[in-house]
Amino acid sequence: MKNKFLLLLFTLLFGGTSLAFAQNDDENAIIELMKQQETAWSNGDLEGFMQGYWQSDSLIYYSGARITKGWHTTLDNYKKGYPNQDYTGTLKFTIDQITQINEGAYYVMGQYHLNRKVGDVNGTFMIIFKKINGEWKIVADSSC
Repeated sequence: MKNKFLLLLFTLLFGGTSLAFAQNDDENAIIELMKQQETAWSNGDLEGFMQGYWQSDSLIYYSGARITKGWHTTLDNYKKGYPNQDYTGTLKFTIDQITQINEGAYYVMGQYHLNRKVGDVNGTFMIIFKKINGEWKIVADSSC
């Protein structure tokens, strides 16, 4: 009897708390998109990486002291700054926080880590995702 009680107590305490940490479908979709971006970038596929971004002139990208507007301009800047695999290297995101803004938007805060032949680069980001035509897309990105 005591063992059954302890098993029930353990299940209630630890089984219930795992639900509090479960991610919803939107968060899982955002995480999956970011994993796809890691893979594309690490394969030197900048166009594939950019598929996570909203293909619009209204896309906003902040980096350092520069503001870039537009999907094509952002891609062009990536191509200039990361001309080959030595520069793109291997990308790994660390997601520190995913927060819902409203039903159709989230912001994600975290870190990026680039292992590269020309020298590693690490920094932080805050990305705003918006659900557009049923797909999560990055509409604003601030990285430093």
